[in-house]
Amino acid sequence: MSRLGFLSKLSPIAHWYGGARGFASSAHVRRAPSLITLGDLSVPELDALLQRASHFKKTVKTHALGPGAIEHTMANKTIAIMFTKRSTRTRVASETSVVTLGGHPMFLAPSDIQLGVNESLIDTSRVISSMVDGIMARVGAHEEIETLAEHSSVPVINALSSRFHPTQILADLLTLLEDNSKPGEPLPSLSRLNGLKVAWVGDSNNILNDILACYPRIGMDVSVAAPAGDAYAKDPVVWDMMQRGLTSLPAGEPKGKVDWCHSPEQAVHKANYVVTDTWVSMGDENSKAQRMQDFNGFQITEALCKRGKADPDWRFMHCLPRKAEEVDDEVFYGPRSLVFPEAENRKWTAMACFDWLFGQIPLV
Repeated sequence: MSRLGFLSKLSPIAHWYGGARGFASSAHVRRAPSLITLGDLSVPELDALLQRASHFKKTVKTHALGPGAIEHTMANKTIAIMFTKRSTRTRVASETSVVTLGGHPMFLAPSDIQLGVNESLIDTSRVISSMVDGIMARVGAHEEIETLAEHSSVPVINALSSRFHPTQILADLLTLLEDNSKPGEPLPSLSRLNGLKVAWVGDSNNILNDILACYPRIGMDVSVAAPAGDAYAKDPVVWDMMQRGLTSLPAGEPKGKVDWCHSPEQAVHKANYVVTDTWVSMGDENSKAQRMQDFNGFQITEALCKRGKADPDWRFMHCLPRKAEEVDDEVFYGPRSLVFPEAENRKWTAMACFDWLFGQIPLV
């Protein structure tokens, strides 16, 4: 991949999203390219990231690690990995990715740094970014990641916020492409996914939001089943973002359809992939009892998908960690499940993101 410098221009999606600098204020302007949502990236940029991730995966897993097999694009670079929320997969994926690319990961746990507690987020961002080469942050409120990115002098990657989880959906996309590849075939482009249907059965959360920011733009249909009630309603800002993203596509590009309902059976009808997540996110523990009632009938089972007439070869995905009420053991550990390849792909897609933003390797 040629060294032409940093990504020279943002995608059309990034221009309208990034130009407004997030959702809180139209006056915000980021100081460095960052990844806050997959809505920041065009379809060609997404394709390039996934091809890079596949290259890393194949190179490492086939032990083809001769001199120069994986260039140390992050040599002598330090990445601050700042987590205010606990994580297993994200931490392991991010730290091993930085090391594989020749860099030094500096993990900062809540006990090490408290965002916005003793020091403002603005000051924290300016100080830390002056000492490191990149920041990956897992935060609470989405405004926190936007503030970090706005005032950072180095790229920032959103490892999870209340509104988006782009690194997870990148891993999901790689998993989908692999599942739709023939043995021995190079990773296909995202056009291979055109016309496939994903059923989301669960909470209206950050995972779903990045699905909506991305899947319809690559021609995938999305059917959402969430409980009735304001707590599970679609995010109007994300919905508007999705519609703008579709409008920005070049003429003739495939556009996925999106529908929203309260019936899991309706959502899984003819679905190729059935996806769910936790019913009780971190911070929602006080409403757990009510949520368990609201999600009655939402557990993913063979019986549910049979009633809803899902595609006969439907597959299951979950970002983990999983609770038994969300999906039964038959599906989770059965041949339909892609959850463990999906989890592993967190590493390879993280490497691709780091190579791009922190290693300064252009995408397209």
